[in-house]
Amino acid sequence: MDEAARARVRASDASTHVVPRVYLTADVPGVGGHIKERPTDFLVEEEPLYAPTGEGEHLYLFIEKRAMTTLELVDLLARHFKVARTAVGYAGLKDKHAVTRQVMSVHLPGKREEDYPEIEDRRIGVLWMDRHANKLRVGHLKGNRFSIKVRGVPPTHVTRALPVLTRLCRTGVPNRVGEQRFGFLENNHLIGRAILRSDAQAVLDLLLGPDEAHPDDQRPAREAYARGEWAEAFASMPRQLKTERNVLHALMRGAGAERAQRAMGRTVAEYYLTAFQSAIFNTVLDRRLELKAFDTLLAGDVAQKHENLACFDVDEQVFADPSTAERLRALEISPSGPMWGAGMKEAAGVPGEIERAALADAGFAPPDLAAFDAREGVSCAGARRPLRVPLIDPEVEGGVDEFGSYVRCAFGLPRGAFATVVMREVMKGGEGDAEEPAGA
Repeated sequence: MDEAARARVRASDASTHVVPRVYLTADVPGVGGHIKERPTDFLVEEEPLYAPTGEGEHLYLFIEKRAMTTLELVDLLARHFKVARTAVGYAGLKDKHAVTRQVMSVHLPGKREEDYPEIEDRRIGVLWMDRHANKLRVGHLKGNRFSIKVRGVPPTHVTRALPVLTRLCRTGVPNRVGEQRFGFLENNHLIGRAILRSDAQAVLDLLLGPDEAHPDDQRPAREAYARGEWAEAFASMPRQLKTERNVLHALMRGAGAERAQRAMGRTVAEYYLTAFQSAIFNTVLDRRLELKAFDTLLAGDVAQKHENLACFDVDEQVFADPSTAERLRALEISPSGPMWGAGMKEAAGVPGEIERAALADAGFAPPDLAAFDAREGVSCAGARRPLRVPLIDPEVEGGVDEFGSYVRCAFGLPRGAFATVVMREVMKGGEGDAEEPAGA
């Protein structure tokens, strides 16, 4: 790897924030501590969008799993039922280092569940099965209910957690994209930026090369890549890192940087683009928090209705409507931020200036994104994302169990929102161990 490549790998926009720069509850001390010490400390239960009808070609399974990603569960179900991975559906990704309950679907035309043996894997349990006419697809859920124990803190720190959750319940939760979206090297957004720049060598260096901030992660494989020893890097790369291994395998077969990048597949490439969009969104959200305007409307905003995420422009007519203020207080509507991409509805006024500045700091202007779609055939579709989401039925308690003292926080969030964002507000200087696999 030459020095120019190393410089590309080290390059990072100061404006893209993986972790919060601004806390909404900065005036309340954090409880500290850490989460995910063991899977049973982090419980997640999916709230389905609809109930299966009892008939149809798709078998729905409500599964409790632990120490397993959703994509690993997809692989397990595909093998068990002898179907393609594309025959397995899910509504959302769930944490690996947790006990999670979620609905999965498997397309089994002409088959009955009695035609198959029981699933034998100690990491999962099937709580119920039913039938439905349609495949379960991403986004087909109301939200998730979380119960999270913070370890390494005295139970009396409930007095710190309670006012944080109370305020978040009143104002809404800053709808940051959680750090798990940015990967264990915290650079998924930089890979996405390199894809947008059509800089295939930078993509490979960021994906496979050594990382100064995480020098011990896959050290033998990454050092072998830096030496240009593809076979050794492939042999040393952990098997669960499928994207990295696919790209290394392409290099072993003599592919250049562009062909090797294509070996990651379109779905994974679009995931990295989503990480880039997420980093820009987080930058905009931080700026709105600094301006104390994340839960209020500014002229030129694009607002969203929480019930269906429909967008509308904030103009003089909206401000003149006496119901607007009440709808804001009731968390029926909120200002939105950009998931920058082709076709996205742009804000005007000060909000638009903030959003375009965040994109410009990363080296792009809106026309660049449309040009990328036309040039590469990989979608960087744009969307709006609410700057805040409701916190539903929060609970907090302190206690001691066989593993020591804890503060437990429980709450519900709409789909697409991250529990780790809530817990960062609660913990402030504490540490989490969140994980979300690339390619989702």
